[in-house]
Amino acid sequence: MENFRKVRTSEEEMPLPFLDLSPDVVEMKVKEGSKIRNLMNFAMTQMELKGSRQIIFSGCGRAITKTITCVEIMKRKLGGLHQVTKVRYKTVVEVWQKQDLLCDGPGQNLTVHKNVPSICILLSRDPLDPNQMGYQPPEPQHGLSEAGQDRAESSTKGLKRLLPPSQEELLPKKLQVQVPDSLRGSGTTAGQLDH
Repeated sequence: MENFRKVRTSEEEMPLPFLDLSPDVVEMKVKEGSKIRNLMNFAMTQMELKGSRQIIFSGCGRAITKTITCVEIMKRKLGGLHQVTKVRYKTVVEVWQKQDLLCDGPGQNLTVHKNVPSICILLSRDPLDPNQMGYQPPEPQHGLSEAGQDRAESSTKGLKRLLPPSQEELLPKKLQVQVPDSLRGSGTTAGQLDH
């Protein structure tokens, strides 16, 4: 591919994988080069000032990480959002043009079809069906309580969390048998000795 350069990329248009969307749903298409600050400013304006009840973030390929980051920021800023995540594959078509060193002939094009992972995440202020695949309930609200204390700090203060047992604790204790040098040459193995 070193003699080719990419001239065009297009994504297959697919319907949204969610049923019963509200009419004011906002769709945020996250691209690899999108700026998180710009995405979040627009999304927060739609949800807070314009009163949208649902928003969808979607991205594919290298934009998946940025898509998830936007969702997590939105959930922490607004709180109380129900979430449904759908993962699928999307076809991306890339057109590559051959770079000829000789200028006497037209360049040849190469079309590449790629199946790339894609993610669509629906965030909703209204309750969603908890039985559907990919559902996550709203996270508990964090923030300041009426007394001015951080609820997240006060609720965990003094609580001890038990750690799961280590692998060594789960495995049965093994007998370690010292095999004298005189037995090693006779064909007797350590496995025959630990009864």
